[in-house]
Amino acid sequence: MKYSNNIIDALSIDCVIFGFKETQLYVLLVKHGIGPTLGQWALPGSWIRYNESIDEAASRILSSQTSVGNIYLEQFKTFGDLERFPDRRVITIAYYALVNIEKFELHAGPTEADVQWFKVWDVPKMAFDHKIIFESCLNFLKHKVQHEPIGFNLLPPKFTLLQLLELYEAILNQKLDKSNFRKKFLKMNLLVDTKERQQDVSHRAATLYRFDENIYNKLLDKGFIFEI
Repeated sequence: MKYSNNIIDALSIDCVIFGFKETQLYVLLVKHGIGPTLGQWALPGSWIRYNESIDEAASRILSSQTSVGNIYLEQFKTFGDLERFPDRRVITIAYYALVNIEKFELHAGPTEADVQWFKVWDVPKMAFDHKIIFESCLNFLKHKVQHEPIGFNLLPPKFTLLQLLELYEAILNQKLDKSNFRKKFLKMNLLVDTKERQQDVSHRAATLYRFDENIYNKLLDKGFIFEI
C-alpha cells in the first residue's frame, strides 16, 4: 500500500537530547521561527508523516531542525493530555538520546530561529508541555543511570574515573563520595584499564579507562543496582 507524504496532524514526535560537557549536563532546544509559538524555545519536534515509521520520523525531525543525526533514539513515553496542544487534540511520542556534545556542530533548520544546548538546571520557558516532557525524561534518566550502565556515549572513548564521577553527579544533581564511587564501579569489572594516562594536563595525569563492551552488553540485558 502506498502512503502519502502528508502529515498526521494529531500525532507528533518530540526529542529530549541530553549532552555532557565540562561536568555539566545539557539538553538540546530549538527556538521556533514560525507559527503561533514564534520565538519560544522547545524540544526538537514536529509531525509524523503517513509514509514513514515513527523511528524514521524522530531521526528526520531531529536532523532537520538541529543537524544532530546518526544517533540512537529510544522511545521514552507518550504524552496525550487533552489540553497539551492549544487548538486540537495532539498526542506526542517522546524520544530521548544521550550524546557527546563535542561530536556535533549545531545548525538551526529552516523553521527554527536558533538551536542551543542549555544546562538542565537552567532551561528557559518552553512551548506547549515541553517542560513537563523534559522534566519527566530527566527524572527517568536519573533512575535509569542507577540500574543500567548508560551514559558512556556522553564520554570520550577513553576517560578518567573523575570524568565518570562528574557525569553521574551531573545526571543525579548531587555530590558523590569519590572513593566509594571508584570502588563500586571497579568492582563491576565494567571498566578496562588502558594502561594510558592523560596527556597535556597541569595536574597529576590520571589513568584512562574504556568500557568493556561484552560486560556492558551483559549488564544492559540484566541490569544492575548502583546504590549511591
